[in-house]
Amino acid sequence: MSEESPDPTARAATPVRSGRAWQHAIPWAITIACFGYLYMRLSGAATREGVDLFEYLTAVFRRVSWWKWLGLMVPYSMFFFLIDSLVVWRVISWFNTPLRYLDVLPIRGSSYILSILNEQVGKGAMGLYLNRRYGIPGWEVGSSMIFIMFCEFYYLATWATIGWLLRRDDLPEVFGLIPWIAGAAAVFFVAWLAFFRGPLGRNVALRERPLFKSFREAGALKYLTIILIRSPALLSAVFVYTWALRLFGVEAELGQMLGYLPVIFFGAATPGPMRTVAITLWVILFPGNEAEMTTFGFVQHNFFIFFNAAIGLLFLGRANRELFGDDATASRPG
Repeated sequence: MSEESPDPTARAATPVRSGRAWQHAIPWAITIACFGYLYMRLSGAATREGVDLFEYLTAVFRRVSWWKWLGLMVPYSMFFFLIDSLVVWRVISWFNTPLRYLDVLPIRGSSYILSILNEQVGKGAMGLYLNRRYGIPGWEVGSSMIFIMFCEFYYLATWATIGWLLRRDDLPEVFGLIPWIAGAAAVFFVAWLAFFRGPLGRNVALRERPLFKSFREAGALKYLTIILIRSPALLSAVFVYTWALRLFGVEAELGQMLGYLPVIFFGAATPGPMRTVAITLWVILFPGNEAEMTTFGFVQHNFFIFFNAAIGLLFLGRANRELFGDDATASRPG
């Protein structure tokens, strides 16, 4: 009786499933490692204080003047929303269709609700909204969303480099990678412009695809404009986070915070486990204040996300009417 030959499809599927399992496992492993690190640091600090971990953390909450903290965070979050919407308005008006700034507010605001899960999902929701509401082709509005994310990286890299130059002696050694990353990013940007705006990409089909429409039309000045529009949000965050940290009983200088925040914000904006890494980084940067920095990182990050989502709820009714109502095509360019 002859043996049946194994199914080659089944053999091929095994390494694929194995590879996907590793891809899913790595973010979980990083997240578990970060929480494990935080637990060990907090547990050790609580033991030195002679209290249990729960009492050690709740003591921080009792010391903070939460009304003063809200007095800092609420105006900052609203200011960030206005700046963020200004960026979306500027980019869409450049590359897709003229819009009023006020018409962008429900688009950006309602997308914050989905950004709780993932910032890229929120931008995808903006793309769907603009496609249905204004008839902008999906690939072209997607191009604008990618352009915004591209500029966000250079905005954070620029300010991280400035912070490193100002405070490099006070920053952990690992931050010495910042100028190298910024240098590589600058070289890449020159090549990027040469491909999409210069002779390097001439007669290359990839450059002409609708997904890259924004990059074909964007000169260096447009990239710089988006970085400048976003910068007041980061500078205000430096002041707000410095004063908020003092409410938690930890002293910090403005220049020190300017060196830290862009890197932490970059981690928090990265999909996957980097948000956990960003929260963990506060404990590393301010040793000896484990309870304060863990609480600070957790509260700051989550308040910002959920308060932005609350702003989105204010615009959700209008966004739904415009997206799914009978007037969904009323404002499409003729």
